[in-house]
Amino acid sequence: MNPPTNKNDTVAAPAIPVPASTTSALPALPAATAIASPDTAPLLAQLEALQKAQTSPQSTSMIKSVLQRAFSLLGTPYRWGGSSPENGFDCSGLVGYVFRTIGIDLPRVSRAMAHEGTQVANRDALAEGDLVFFGKRGRIDHVGIYIGSGNFLHAPRTGRDVTVSSLTNGYWAQKYMAARRLAAGS
Repeated sequence: MNPPTNKNDTVAAPAIPVPASTTSALPALPAATAIASPDTAPLLAQLEALQKAQTSPQSTSMIKSVLQRAFSLLGTPYRWGGSSPENGFDCSGLVGYVFRTIGIDLPRVSRAMAHEGTQVANRDALAEGDLVFFGKRGRIDHVGIYIGSGNFLHAPRTGRDVTVSSLTNGYWAQKYMAARRLAAGS
């Protein structure tokens, strides 16, 4: 087939049959051995969290879009200053990328993101899609996306991939500082 000769010419792509089983709202989930999880949450728990978040009656379609996009990036390598799936993500690059997919532009760094949206009073009031912030000595230096059930998705650090971690115990529970709600309906 010859390429189009000008911008008004189009080339039709060949039709690819799509099995009916792939047209559901949830993407096909990979086998548990296909993805390695470098953080404390095992892969099966990450996949179950995705399914629960996407089928939750409390999640609006906007929040479901955020969560689906975020979960599609699991396993993407961490890269300081990174803000794309091709080049990797740092924490704020990941959050900014995901929220841009629903039309919400955020500042580039986590400290500035912590001033966007509305404050969430305490951890018990967190809703799926909220931004969760972490730091030390009163200074925010990390951000992730709350996915429900006490877990959040983030790009943790050099040598780690985008993953799910717990807010209820361990390192991140001790570093939790604040949360903000950006998306309507969350």
